[in-house]
Amino acid sequence: MTTDKGTTTGTPATPPTTAPDSAGGPRTLAWRRRRASAARFWRQYRTHRSGVAGLAALLLFALAAVTAPLLVGSDVDNVTDAPGSPLERPSSEFPFGTDRFGRDLFGLVIWGARVSLLVGLLAAVLSVAIGTLIGVTAGHFRGWYATVVMRVTDWFLVMPTLVLAIALATVMSRSLVTIVVAIGVTTWPTTARLVRAQTLAVETRPYIERARALGGGHWHVMSRHVLPQVMPLVLAQTTLIISAAILAEATLAFLGLGDPTGVSWGGLLQDAREAGAVSAGHWWYLVPPGIAIAVVALAFTLCGRAVESVLNPRLGVSR
Repeated sequence: MTTDKGTTTGTPATPPTTAPDSAGGPRTLAWRRRRASAARFWRQYRTHRSGVAGLAALLLFALAAVTAPLLVGSDVDNVTDAPGSPLERPSSEFPFGTDRFGRDLFGLVIWGARVSLLVGLLAAVLSVAIGTLIGVTAGHFRGWYATVVMRVTDWFLVMPTLVLAIALATVMSRSLVTIVVAIGVTTWPTTARLVRAQTLAVETRPYIERARALGGGHWHVMSRHVLPQVMPLVLAQTTLIISAAILAEATLAFLGLGDPTGVSWGGLLQDAREAGAVSAGHWWYLVPPGIAIAVVALAFTLCGRAVESVLNPRLGVSR
């Protein structure tokens, strides 16, 4: 319809409407990508038979540790009301035999999984956190800071880790926190070296230069661009360090530097040594906790190698 002024009138134009986001929004899209990435990771991981076997063993030990109060009771470490006689051989009543106090070794091994796994996990997390922080900052800032930090790292690398852990556990009070700190602050240098090398490689990529040109600061570059690229390496390193942390906890407990109020696999070996199990031929006192330590350490190592192979196929880890 045309008016006398030469203008055209009609139905007002409807403003364009935005089509609904089929993905449900940026967050939904991000979660879908993460789920797809996790599904892709699992499809590749399960092709590694050794990694699947290690994961199955870890799940079995974790289930036993979580359900220990239901499986063996919460008074399994009571020395005043032991259910059996001292140093009984394995039988239908006591599958692993009894210790020098008459306690059921099967229940002690199950209960000891709680302490050994907890200490291994916490010590590994602390070690990887320290190593990642030092590695990322040393690779990003460089200069005198990187020189000083890496010289300190080299000093920790050449020093025997077990000796440093023993020294820390000796001067501090005997507790689980002491064991975690002693292991965590002495095993981080390897992670720091690996993360720094990966950070230096990431910092040379073009998108890092674009981020800096657009005004991205140090924290933005490290947290948004560098850290996500080094996280796969950190994840693989964590699984490998856990096995070393469990062995270190067992060693410290065997030397009498563990928590005297808790039951751990290393503490059981230390009790067996004090009871003269080796010279007396009480093999059942030594074998169960020793096998448990070896199996869990091997399982974490297998999982770590499988994770490395999935995240970096060029490693060519055998399946």
